[in-house]
Order: sequence, then C-alpha cells, then structure tokens
Amino acid sequence: MQRRSQEDRSRVTRAALEQAGRRLFAECGFAGTSAEQLVAAAGVTRGALHHHYGDKRGLFLAVLEQVETEATEEIASAIAAVDRADIIGGMTAGLARFLDICARPEMLRIVLMDAPTVLGWPAFREFEARHGLGLITAELQRATDAGLIPVAPVAVLAQLLLSAITEASLIVAHAADPDRARLETQQSLLLLIAGLLQS
Repeated sequence: MQRRSQEDRSRVTRAALEQAGRRLFAECGFAGTSAEQLVAAAGVTRGALHHHYGDKRGLFLAVLEQVETEATEEIASAIAAVDRADIIGGMTAGLARFLDICARPEMLRIVLMDAPTVLGWPAFREFEARHGLGLITAELQRATDAGLIPVAPVAVLAQLLLSAITEASLIVAHAADPDRARLETQQSLLLLIAGLLQS
C-alpha cells in the first residue's frame, strides 16, 4: 500500500512539473524559463525536478515529447477522418492540420523554435523523423500502391518530403505574417505533392 502511495505521489509530481513546463516553455521559451520558476509554478521542490528529470533540459525533453506525440496523433486522426480511398484528400487534410498545429504557441515555441537549439540540429532531425516520418511514409506507400505515384524509393521520398514540411513549419514559425505564410506554404507543399502524381 505504501508503494502505491509513493507511485501516486510521483505521478502527481511529474504531471505538475510537465504542466508547468508546458505553460512556461510556451510563454517564455527554454532560455527564458528558470528551474526556480518551474518548481514554483508546479508547487514542488527543486529536488523533485532533479529526481524525476535531472534538470530543466530533462523536463523540456519530456514536454517536447508530449507535445509532438499529441500533434502526431491529431494529424493521424485528420488523415483517418477522410475516406480511405481518397489518398490525396487524406494527405491534404493531414498537411492542413499540421500547419494549423504549427500556429499554436506551444508548438511554435517549444517544437519549432527551441527544440532545434536545445537538442542540436542532428538530434532534432532524428526526433522529427521518429514522429512524422512514419505518417508520411505510410501515406506515400498507399499512394504508390494505388498507382497514384510512380514506383520510387518510398523511404527516400518520405525523408525528402519530411524535410520540405519541416522547412515549411519553420517558415511559418518565423514569419512576420504567419497567416499569409501558412497559406503560401500550404499551397507550395500541395504543388510539390501534386508533382509526384502520375500524369
């Protein structure tokens, strides 16, 4: 019984730290958020932060994983909501949802702006590939199997398309006019996808 109580306390502590981290990292950025602010907002001790995450960076990585996992699930749901036979419609819906998500403060600041700096570019690319690459690969394979795209090395094509989508998200993230940038990047990405189709 004592063990269960300790597990419950640990779960509550982690949830409080992750909730505080998600809010503060989105509002102030990684560099602008101190460990003291995090533990104060979570209502826990500095020792609790170190015990569960090691340091501020460890908490940031946990929050980053959480935000990106939720985004990937949301994009997958948008694709799944389209008639399975409409492969291009599914790709378009997934892309639109991704660009919508990029406008959210936590996605913008935590994932698009701070993650490349905190993780370093190679690790950030690896992180992106772990989350978004599977969705892109699956949709390209479906399109290839349906004869919509010429037979090509799908894994390589997926990596290239992921790079284009990542660049589009960074364009939106750093744009003076995010709404216009979102529209322009969506149009451009759809042109790229259309270019893959069999004539």
